[in-house]
Amino acid sequence: MVVKKKKKTQSRPVQRAKTRDELVGPMDDVTPIIEFLESFRDLTDPRAKQALKLISIKIPEQLLTAFRYKAERHGVPYQTMIKKLMMEWLRK
Repeated sequence: MVVKKKKKTQSRPVQRAKTRDELVGPMDDVTPIIEFLESFRDLTDPRAKQALKLISIKIPEQLLTAFRYKAERHGVPYQTMIKKLMMEWLRK
């Protein structure tokens, strides 16, 4: 008899209101708030598979060279460091 192991599924983090007053307010449309919370949860959930978006940005060459050098000294790919800095800025 073959016994199949069940995959461990972890629940996603859920933000809950502490009191009823936090749920009641003068908001007519809460859709933008819900979309923001869902996208932030997906962004911070390490289990979520994220689609990557290719972007183009103009940066002074010396700035990019210095940034790449410093990232290399820390043993981190420079694009990974850019994403890390963006994430830290969003969490402030």
